[in-house]
This record gives sequence, structure tokens and C-alpha cells, in this order.
Amino acid sequence: MTTADDGWGELAALYREHARPLVRLAVLLVDDVGIAEEIVQDAFVLVHRRMGRLDQVERPVAYLRTTVVNLSRSRLRRRLVALRHPGLVERASPPADERVGMSDDQRAVIAALQRLPRRQREVLVLRYWSELSEDEIAATLGISNGSVKTHAHRGMAALEQELGT
Repeated sequence: MTTADDGWGELAALYREHARPLVRLAVLLVDDVGIAEEIVQDAFVLVHRRMGRLDQVERPVAYLRTTVVNLSRSRLRRRLVALRHPGLVERASPPADERVGMSDDQRAVIAALQRLPRRQREVLVLRYWSELSEDEIAATLGISNGSVKTHAHRGMAALEQELGT
């Protein structure tokens, strides 16, 4: 990058190509479209700050994905605090039309996914929604390939049991 415009152009290209899939990833992790959009925006701000230190193609995308997962975890931790201490934070109700376009089966899968332990949910979303390899999931979550396999296996078994498939 030789000018500030080059960095903005690269960031804009990254945003056009990756923002929508990252929002979908975050929605599956935090179960709220508005929060997911905020998380992705925050991730792009963070990647812009590091733009000069990241490789040209794959590193910014991997950094964005990891950042979205980490920011989602932070939001979920805050949500748990709000649930444990209801007087501290006011809770906004989800939009009425948020899941209107979904089939009953899709709603059931997403509800079951939300009940999984955090790590299992993250692995399954990254594997089956974002279509990442085991190596990419391990790098994104900072865990071993063996852990990815274990969490995927346990998560799928729990979903199959809950959904009766």
C-alpha cells in the first residue's frame, strides 16, 4: 500500500466480498441480526487498523473470521451477565419478522444449535455454514485439529438426538 486510498480500496473490496457471509456467521453464533451486523462492522474496523501488517489476500480474511468469532463470544458473555443480573442491562426484544422466512425445520435446527455448548456451536457453524476445513477452524478458534473433530462429533450427536434424526 502506497497511499491511504489503497488501504481503503482494499478494505472496501474485502467488505463487499466478505461482509455478508461474516454477518451470517455472527447471526448463527449470537442469534441476533442487529448485534451480528455490529460485530462485523467492529471486525472491519479492527482489520483496517492492522491492514499494513496482514498479508494481501488470505490473512485479512482469516483475521476477520477470527475477530467475528471472538467478538461474538464477548457479546454472549455480556448476554450471560445480563441474564444473571437483570437490573444491570435492559434487554431489547428481537424484531418480529426476524425468522418469518424460515421453515419450521430451519427454526428447529437453529434453536437446537443455540442450545449446544459454545465451542460445539462454533465448530459446527464454521464447518457447515462457513464451509471451513478442519485446519481453518482450528486456526480460527485457536484449538487443535483433534479438538475440532471432537467438538464437531459431539455437536452433531447432540443435534441428532435433539432433532430426532
